[in-house]
Amino acid sequence: MKVQVEELSPIEKKLSIEVENARVAEELTRAYSALGKQVKMPGFRQGKVPRRLLEQRYREQVEDEVIQRVMQSAWMEAVREHKLEAVAPPQVTNNSGLKADAPFSFEARVEVKPKVEAKDYQGLPLTRSETQVEDKEVDDRLEQLRQGMARLEPVEGRDTAQMGDFATVDYVATVDDKEFPGSKAEGVTVELAPGELVESNVAALEGAKVGETKEVDYTFPADYRVEDVKGKTARFKFTVKGLKKKVVPELNDEFAKESGEAQTLEELRAKVRADLETGKRNKAQGEERDAILKGLIERNAFEVPRGMVDRTIDNMLENRLRAMARMGMDPRQLNLDFNRLREDLREEAIKEVKGALLIEAIAQKENIQVSDEDVEKKIEELAKEANQAVSVVRTYFKGPEERQGLSLRLREEKTIEFLKGQAKYS
Repeated sequence: MKVQVEELSPIEKKLSIEVENARVAEELTRAYSALGKQVKMPGFRQGKVPRRLLEQRYREQVEDEVIQRVMQSAWMEAVREHKLEAVAPPQVTNNSGLKADAPFSFEARVEVKPKVEAKDYQGLPLTRSETQVEDKEVDDRLEQLRQGMARLEPVEGRDTAQMGDFATVDYVATVDDKEFPGSKAEGVTVELAPGELVESNVAALEGAKVGETKEVDYTFPADYRVEDVKGKTARFKFTVKGLKKKVVPELNDEFAKESGEAQTLEELRAKVRADLETGKRNKAQGEERDAILKGLIERNAFEVPRGMVDRTIDNMLENRLRAMARMGMDPRQLNLDFNRLREDLREEAIKEVKGALLIEAIAQKENIQVSDEDVEKKIEELAKEANQAVSVVRTYFKGPEERQGLSLRLREEKTIEFLKGQAKYS
């Protein structure tokens, strides 16, 4: 087999491949032999049909299959022989077909991983982020927890709605005296508070009595999801069925136990502070990583293959869909425009691909290594963060691909720390 490699750009090669006729003939013999064992023809026992008859009837089908098989195997051999790091399937051109007593030739254009030599990566400008947690932040988070654990209880001693109440209502709505999708409901809970009716805030019910019907006009937002009522004014007829009030638990040891996070308020406060500190540290690390990648990319210009970017977009999109599922949302019901989502993610994906290549180049240049001990230590850290047994987390990284992925992640973390040590903070 003959292979000629032409560099079209730092990220694309063209391979001109010529496969000797004997190899093609061998593949054809193998294909017709396999076909002959399956084909039945009158006058011949199965497996004894002459090849010339098979060629007369099945030549085009067999040659197409052989061409595909020969191109696939020859292409893979060429890539291995010339040590090309292909990042996407090749674009193959074959205009000649199979010819008797002649080599088979084809061309393959392929995107390859660029060779990156990172330069000027010392002294990157960074801003030091604040990670200290103030007492007010702890108090605010505890208040959020209190509000989240609040319960609704029936209002006693009055039947007139007041601001801050939660009313159970039935409603019927019309636009131009016509009903529309979602214009009727029973037993809905709304809050008497300023805000948008579409967010269940109906301050206009203040003063309404239980059993009373009150009419309210409301103009829907111009971008509302129901096409029939976008930007239009609807008349709602609310019938108040009952009143409830929010009861917020007191901030004490009992509240801490009910939260499921601690046994005492002091323990809960300490845990909230620790969680806030962890969140701030993680945010600061993310911001510093982004700033480092931005600085590296600005100082090192190079192209990246579309195949690598598309694969990164695939991963980003998959992660976002998984996050939606964890939040209880079904992506299939959201009518998502995946083509638009992919394009929205492209710029971020290009940054990630360039950043990863630069980090890899710096790690190689600075001889930044990850040992088995580093991997085991990271597994222990992940187990502690997830509150799981180390043995359980270790099973997640049992396979070679998973372990290699964790090792690459650790090498990036080490390289980022190295760059932070060389950076100029303001």
